[in-house]
Amino acid sequence: PPAVKLKPYERIFGGLMKKGNFWALLPIGVFLVLFLGGGIIAGDMYAVPTLLCFLLALVAAMLQNRKMPMGEKLGIFAKGVGEKNIIIMVLIFLCAGAFTGAVGSIGGVDSTVNFGLSVLPPEFAVAGLFIIGCFISTSMGTSVGTITALAPIGYGISVATGFSAPLCLAAVVSGAMFGDNLSMVSDTTIAAVTTQGCKMKDKFKQNFFIVLPAAVIAVVVFIVLTPGQAADISRDMSYNFWKIVPYLFVLVSAIAGLNVFLVLAGGTLSAIVIGLCLGDPTITFWSILSGIGSGMVSMYDISLISLVVAGIVEIIKANGGIDAIIYAIRKCVKGKKGAQAGIALLVTLVDIFTANNTVAIVISGPIAKDIATEFGVDPKTSASLLDIFASFAQGIIPYGAQLLAAGSFVYDGLAVQVSPVSMMPYLIYPYVMALCALLFIVFFGGRSKKNKQEPVNNIKETEEA
Repeated sequence: PPAVKLKPYERIFGGLMKKGNFWALLPIGVFLVLFLGGGIIAGDMYAVPTLLCFLLALVAAMLQNRKMPMGEKLGIFAKGVGEKNIIIMVLIFLCAGAFTGAVGSIGGVDSTVNFGLSVLPPEFAVAGLFIIGCFISTSMGTSVGTITALAPIGYGISVATGFSAPLCLAAVVSGAMFGDNLSMVSDTTIAAVTTQGCKMKDKFKQNFFIVLPAAVIAVVVFIVLTPGQAADISRDMSYNFWKIVPYLFVLVSAIAGLNVFLVLAGGTLSAIVIGLCLGDPTITFWSILSGIGSGMVSMYDISLISLVVAGIVEIIKANGGIDAIIYAIRKCVKGKKGAQAGIALLVTLVDIFTANNTVAIVISGPIAKDIATEFGVDPKTSASLLDIFASFAQGIIPYGAQLLAAGSFVYDGLAVQVSPVSMMPYLIYPYVMALCALLFIVFFGGRSKKNKQEPVNNIKETEEA
């Protein structure tokens, strides 16, 4: 056949733009109805187990396309579950759980919190809360864990200074979402990187470039909102810097480009060695092993959910659901910028409905990967946008685990309740982070990738591709 120049989407689809089948997306709708409906009826967004909702969505997927034998559907499901990136992601989840469990068992969390508070400028208490939240969450890789540790301190600063409690707690949440988005051991980062097929250090650099202005703006805004009042933080501020070293090792080695498994294994080993060398009788080899086991167990849910979601997405893809999404986006947007905006909107909506940013990335990741491939979006960019907008949505929804944790804690022996809705106007960083990401899409989203492959110029090559 004569040489034919094809458009990017025509090269992907073998010369035809497939409309797909929107009914194939029914399993996602089943999950959302069960998860949201159960949460609304029970008054608790986590009343219905997430995994159970996904298993029922899997049943709905299996009942579709009756022309296809059940054995073939199970084969498609197994193919999705066994996909290389999914298995790697689950293994990274377990390794990250082992690392956090090991460091937690030697007291690394308390030392990290106290170290941050010891350098907190008392006259910039609320802005300092945000900065320390950024440091702790980036080190630990968990926003909820950061909020749990800092929320009572934030409330204490509110009592000491007279600043609004929702404002102080919102600063804590803002800092927690900074690290949730960037940390090398965050499950959202792991999910975004593995589903998009990019290196963690590349995603970190791209992501950091986007969110750094947002962090600077947030610090300035918190200083302006809380002028001149010093805070007296009455608590034991002792810490052991050696207990913080595993976090620093993971951060530095990951940025340096070391393989993620080596990063996490090295961090876990350093925690074990440091814990045994401290001479603390409460820290033993067996207690550290127990902490490692507990950390891995904490990752079981998200690991199982990732496997089930991967299988469901593969069935949806076989039934034409992914083609339908790409077709709709292709009809509504133009070029790379529109594709990146589509990825941002997709993961934001999924997170609003699921109230879990990791699950939102796991669901949206394969779809975003197809969209990114379709429009030539760099994998590190699509990974960054997935993580940023999932963290943005998770950081502002009042029924998410982050704001719920920030609104319910124990202070000075008494249970404290602060309305998550009252914090929403002060969530400076998530709002500005999303704005910076949108500006990145507008001003930098149209740039071409380096070392871009030559286009396919004939039908035969297209079919082989």
